[in-house]
Amino acid sequence: MTQQTNDIYEALQALHSEEKRLFLPHFFKTGKGEYGEGDRFMGVVVPKIRVVAKEFKDASLDTVRELLGSPWHEMRLCGLFILVLQAHKEVSKEIFNFYLSMTDRINNWDLVDLSAPQIVGGYLIDKPRDRLYRLAESPLLWENRIAMVATHTFIRRGDLEDTYRLATKMMSHPHDLMHKAIGWMLREAGKKDSERLYDYVEAHRQEMPRTMLRYAIEKFDGATRQWLMRK
Repeated sequence: MTQQTNDIYEALQALHSEEKRLFLPHFFKTGKGEYGEGDRFMGVVVPKIRVVAKEFKDASLDTVRELLGSPWHEMRLCGLFILVLQAHKEVSKEIFNFYLSMTDRINNWDLVDLSAPQIVGGYLIDKPRDRLYRLAESPLLWENRIAMVATHTFIRRGDLEDTYRLATKMMSHPHDLMHKAIGWMLREAGKKDSERLYDYVEAHRQEMPRTMLRYAIEKFDGATRQWLMRK
C-alpha cells in the first residue's frame, strides 16, 4: 500500500467495533456459496466511513484504485465515497469510466447502492443511456444492479422511462438481489407517478417474482396491495 492508502486503513481501523466486525459478515452473506463469499470486514459503520472519506476526499484515482483492490469491505466503500465526493458537483468522464472499469470490486449491494446513482446516474443525466443496457446484459450481478439502481437519479428528476425499460428487460433475472433492486426502483418511480406504477404492476404481476412485486407495491394501501398480489 502507498502511504496514503495505509493512512486510510489506519483511520478506519481506529474506528472499528468488535461487535460490528463479528456481525457484518453474516449481514452481508459472506459464507461459502453466498453472494458476498469471502468478503472481509473491519467492523466500521457507514457514518464513520464517510468521515474518513471526507478527510481524504482529495485522494488520487491511484489511491482509490488501491482502496477498491482491498480485501476489506470498508476500504472499498471508503474509496467509493471518495469518488462520490469528487463527483459532487459534476461527474467527469474520467471518474465515470474509472468506476465502470472497477465493477468487479464494487461487489456487494451496499457498495453499488451508495455510489451508482451519484456516479453512473449523475454522469448519464444528460447523455444517451445505452451503457445501462449493456450493463443490464452483463453476466456480472453487480453490473446488473448498477444499471438498475443508477436510475434512481433519473427518477428524482421525474424521468422514469429507463427505470421501466430496465425493469422489463431484467424481470426474469435469477437473483433475489435484483428482484429487490428492481422492486425498489419501481417503488421510487411510483412516488412520482402512482398510476403508472399501478398499471405496470397490473400488466406484469403474473411474471414478476414475488419479492419484486412486494417491494414495488409497498407504498400502496393495504387493499390495493392485496389486489395486486392476488394469484
